[in-house]
Amino acid sequence: MAPTGVDRRAAPLYTVAPQRGWCARHHVRALGLDRVWLRFASRIPIEDETLVTAYAAEIWRLRHFWLALVRVDLRKCYRHTTLGLGWSLLHPIAMTVVLCTVFSKLFNADIRTYAPFLLSGLTLWNFMTAVMTQGCQSFFQGESYIRQHPAPLAIYPLRATLGTGIHLLLGLGVVLVFVWCFRGLGNIPALVSLLPTMLLIFVFAWSLAICMGVVNVLFQDTQHLIQVLLQVLFYVTPVMYPADVLRERKLSWVVTFNPFSAFLELVRLPMVEARFPPLSSYAVALATTVLVAAGAFLLLSRYERRMIFYL
Repeated sequence: MAPTGVDRRAAPLYTVAPQRGWCARHHVRALGLDRVWLRFASRIPIEDETLVTAYAAEIWRLRHFWLALVRVDLRKCYRHTTLGLGWSLLHPIAMTVVLCTVFSKLFNADIRTYAPFLLSGLTLWNFMTAVMTQGCQSFFQGESYIRQHPAPLAIYPLRATLGTGIHLLLGLGVVLVFVWCFRGLGNIPALVSLLPTMLLIFVFAWSLAICMGVVNVLFQDTQHLIQVLLQVLFYVTPVMYPADVLRERKLSWVVTFNPFSAFLELVRLPMVEARFPPLSSYAVALATTVLVAAGAFLLLSRYERRMIFYL
């Protein structure tokens, strides 16, 4: 359908088509749409590649672009600061000191055990909240690039995920230092289980950022609703307290139906308790990741071609 007030016969006709591989042929500048008709050429066939594989290959081909965006974000955030990335650790460490003073006595917990337990929970929770809040703004933040460069839109939530992921790795490194200082690293092989856990967390967070970004572009009250939802989830997620506290009070369903609980357990058990996580935790985390990734795939499939017109 022609834009309102445009004479189809008088307006010039342009064909936008990719040159090779996957290309976001539908990403064009919105400038001048009141004067120009756009005709999108059909996708050029991709030899021996599925669409998803080609999409991922295009993201990897542009790795220098999104890695540069991550570096720019970190430099902008910590430019001319004394501690640099250390500021990202100050909040969870300060909260750990304060909360340990109160809750270690409330739960009758040994502070040498409770401090790493609490710090690991706060670090992972801060990562998840940052991914969701920054994911909401990821497409608006990259709007100038989206209008000029036909790149896969999944790059911009990836930018937010990698930036916050660096803070997550630093925080978990501090947790390991706490454990080593207080108790020693008793079961080194259990730490190997953190590798698949980190992969699951990365895919889950990236997919979650995509979902938040697309939904927020379509419905911009999402960013404010997420803030309220996160406040509620913080208190029903075993971040400050062990999950057994809820189970003992016949509130086990809160843990069972809370997807964040499984990720917390996958991180805490090998680091704090020096044991392998149960397969049930992996199953819940994997199922949650698959569902969120499927939602992100469907949202991008439906709205990626038209996203530029909503920005």
